[in-house]
Amino acid sequence: MVRGVFPGTFDPIHYGHIDIARRAARLFDELVVAVYDRPLKNLLFSPEERLSYVRISFADDPKIKVTGYSGLTVDYCKQIDAQVIVRGLRVFSDFEHEFKMALANNRLAPNVDVIALITAEEHTFLSSSTVREIAALGGDVTSMVPEHVKQALITKFASLSSDQNVVPMTALRD
Repeated sequence: MVRGVFPGTFDPIHYGHIDIARRAARLFDELVVAVYDRPLKNLLFSPEERLSYVRISFADDPKIKVTGYSGLTVDYCKQIDAQVIVRGLRVFSDFEHEFKMALANNRLAPNVDVIALITAEEHTFLSSSTVREIAALGGDVTSMVPEHVKQALITKFASLSSDQNVVPMTALRD
């Protein structure tokens, strides 16, 4: 059995992630969407919330399993006997980062391969930080995330005070 792992923080999961996961699931016997619990960045949602939103997003696909994990992705792959790490590429600048990460992972675990899937054209602009910023500013993210994630974003931002800096703003508010 060939098992792939699609790791990420998924803060929040969006249609770009969902597209990559569903396409990757066609390539493997099983795809594990692995929600990383301790990234080196500020997160809007807790690990439990992110796991819940990802699980709901793939509840209809028996080939996709959703789990949380800690530590190195290649170590997690070894733990669950996964042979492949799946990554998504949106734009050219993603390639350099993913290339370096793939080389480092290969050094740590030569038996775990990395494949990168090019995102669908309609999702090239999507990133979790873009979704968070638009939602924080009251914008409509209906075309970017499933309904359950949209509602979670609305609820989360309604509960946060305006002085909390959970979303670094770029140029969308200008």
